[in-house]
Amino acid sequence: MEPIAPEDRKVANIKNGVFKPFATGSLGQTVLQVDDDAGFGVGFHIYKMEPGAVSTAHEHTSNEQFYVIEGDLTDHDGYEYGPGDIVCLKQGTKHNSSTRNGCLLVVHLGTKENNL
Repeated sequence: MEPIAPEDRKVANIKNGVFKPFATGSLGQTVLQVDDDAGFGVGFHIYKMEPGAVSTAHEHTSNEQFYVIEGDLTDHDGYEYGPGDIVCLKQGTKHNSSTRNGCLLVVHLGTKENNL
């Protein structure tokens, strides 16, 4: 096998990677995304919420899957997630989340066309 070409390998580290603001008006929410070919916040990424952050209510156009690395996350209905939880919220789910102490999540979001 040939070595992987540098342009075909992207690497970022959650300890020193560049987290970008999630969206305008989303205070305390940032994303570290290595592969942005599908669009920002789509595909596999790391999502960070600072203590007290609250996400905007939204509806998922594809399944959302996430793994809680650290911290706490509470959905609008009071369901609490913690470190080690792996979650799938189905396409069409409407929710928003908050965190008391902050959290770090590994997230995968598909597209309508590719609901993986």
